[in-house]
Amino acid sequence: MTDLPPTPPLGPAYRIETERLVIRCWQPRDAPLLLAAVTASLEHLRPWMPWAAYEPTDLHEKVNLLRRYRGQFDLGADFIYGIFNPSETEVWGGCGLHTRQGPDAREIGYWIHAAQINRGLATEMVAALTKVAFTVDAVHWVEVRCDTTNARSARVPQKLGFTREATLRQRVNGVDGTRRDMMVWSMLAEEYPHSRVAAANITPFDALGRTLEVGD
Repeated sequence: MTDLPPTPPLGPAYRIETERLVIRCWQPRDAPLLLAAVTASLEHLRPWMPWAAYEPTDLHEKVNLLRRYRGQFDLGADFIYGIFNPSETEVWGGCGLHTRQGPDAREIGYWIHAAQINRGLATEMVAALTKVAFTVDAVHWVEVRCDTTNARSARVPQKLGFTREATLRQRVNGVDGTRRDMMVWSMLAEEYPHSRVAAANITPFDALGRTLEVGD
């Protein structure tokens, strides 16, 4: 029997290691860790995350949620990740390289555990996802969107060299039922090599655990 020739590592990135984080696709077995993280962070999340209004849900619902996330990931429909400490014993947040802006773009969304804010983890994570979007997924642009009153969230793309492209007026429903404005921050592929993102120290892996090439 003739062995098949090896195939090169192929995206998407199922796992991304940074200096302080493990960012990887969710597994249903992560449900207890996710439930604990969300429950501990509700007061912090509710002003900004509409889904937090329906929390806490029980463990069974979390398992089903993570099964959906993993299914979408495997099908290439959407790429939603958990943010873990290096030993993967705690969930420090959640994030996504969302496909809702079309095949040539990724929209990054994120939340951080209340006990881990003000440590620069969101910046580290967004830099990692942006680098993966440009070097692995080969998209043309990356977006970050956030409420205009969420100053902490807005500082993340600003620090990394994104451009504030627009303010979408009264485009989203706030958690209090009012219409809210949203900022759109973007970075183009041609801008990436000259940004702070290009210097991010990351190691991404494909579905087989093989290292993906991201360049210098």
